[in-house]
Amino acid sequence: MDFPNGDIFVGEIIGTAILVLFGVGVCAAVNLHHSKARAAGWVVIAFGWGFGVLAGAYTAGPLSGGHINPAVSVAIATTDDGNWAKLPLYIVSQMIGAIIGAVLAWLVYYSQFRANGDEDKAQGTLGNFATIPEVRNTAANVTTEAIATAALILPLLAFGMTEGLGEHGTQTLIVSLLVVGIGLSLGGPTGYAINPARDLGPRIAHHLLPIPNKGTSDWGYSWIPVVGPILGALVGAGIFQLAF
Repeated sequence: MDFPNGDIFVGEIIGTAILVLFGVGVCAAVNLHHSKARAAGWVVIAFGWGFGVLAGAYTAGPLSGGHINPAVSVAIATTDDGNWAKLPLYIVSQMIGAIIGAVLAWLVYYSQFRANGDEDKAQGTLGNFATIPEVRNTAANVTTEAIATAALILPLLAFGMTEGLGEHGTQTLIVSLLVVGIGLSLGGPTGYAINPARDLGPRIAHHLLPIPNKGTSDWGYSWIPVVGPILGALVGAGIFQLAF
């Protein structure tokens, strides 16, 4: 569907902001010392991000199609029905929304970030906003992000071929569960960005926000959660084009 530019801009900003609000919010809830959800674990984080996809995509869907992820927008653009001309608009809107969502999550947990200033001094606070690999290995980290994103894109495009799935909104629900599954199964090595805006937008917010003892924003790693998912999107879309 060819959505109007204004609707794409508004829809992707709102949808991506909701996604990141939920996602950064659940990371802060689990990681910050003075949160009632402290140490709730990786399963909670995976479901929090999945519910963020659910809420963000359903909200943005009527306006923009609910991509809320540059990797998804790139993959859709490569298909027969894709529109490369509107790709920059989707990506810019998603980046703006991701920054807004991260700032909103910081406001929600403002008191916790303040209270955690001394306790988190050694560790920093970036992990609440953006991804950090458990083992730093450039080739392995890019490969992990590419494979995880391809595992998102290929099923997502295939779901669209099931008659009636998109019209009834069930596709968005299934994609949200798919994101949860990717987090549980493939998220361990890098924290599974699988979405350049989801990582880069909050990383920018982390760099700019006045967070006590926030530590580094790790710009040396920041290109991997951008390049890896884009490569994975192209691979997933390519397999889809060949197989279907």
